Amino acid sequence: MASPKSGESYSASSSKRDMIPRGVKKPNNIGTATFVGARALDPFLQYSILGQGLGNGLISRLGGEVLPQGPALITNSFLDSAIGLSPYRTILFAMSAGSMLKQNITVLAYTQEEVTPQTGLIVGAFNAAMNSVNSLLFVCRQTSASTNGEHFPQSPLIVGSILYATGIAVELGSEVQRAVWKKDPANKGKVYEGGLFALSRHVNYLGYTMWRGGYALAAGGWVWGAITAGFFAYDFTQRGIPVLQHYLEEKYGAQYDHYKQAVPYKLLPYVY
Repeated sequence: MASPKSGESYSASSSKRDMIPRGVKKPNNIGTATFVGARALDPFLQYSILGQGLGNGLISRLGGEVLPQGPALITNSFLDSAIGLSPYRTILFAMSAGSMLKQNITVLAYTQEEVTPQTGLIVGAFNAAMNSVNSLLFVCRQTSASTNGEHFPQSPLIVGSILYATGIAVELGSEVQRAVWKKDPANKGKVYEGGLFALSRHVNYLGYTMWRGGYALAAGGWVWGAITAGFFAYDFTQRGIPVLQHYLEEKYGAQYDHYKQAVPYKLLPYVY
């Protein structure tokens, strides 16, 4: 993304590429309910794909072969009887549910900016689409990360799960640290430079990229995981970070300049 023209304000330029109404700090109950409801539907959709055959017809029409579900890790176990998915598919389902919980917790407990109904629908649809692609790629034998009938261990699942768990922890942990700091009246109007944000100025974006890449890796393998992580890294570096930085520079001025000097890395510590 090209830098804004000299003297051009955030509201006149960068805000057009920003999904969040920066500076609009007011509740919108309908918007929040739309966001939470739309995200809450996603695990049901992923369960239908992973365990109930939704999408199998599409896979067959496209010339693919549906991957038979593997056995339970322990026959008649709780996972087998209560969820009805193989352990591998249960982990993928848990990734969908975990990301939903993370985002809904953030919106309900920590987000200050207004969440509009439009934003809630867009975020819900986007996450459902991304997660459905992951599930469908896994269920299709030709694209699945599973290479041995869903038996354990499988490298894509192990590495993907580590990336996913680390990414969720980094994204949520950094946002909680910042939100707690901002609640202190003594910090009003100041730039947060502590916690995980002392490693990179947009470390929460790094966490998101990590868990998205890990989820994709566990479902669709190494190439799909790299494509997904690359897509979000590109979007953040070319759109998300420049847009947000424009807003923060305009809002905090010299304070943010100091933060940039203290923490020179925009996304990945010691690299970028």
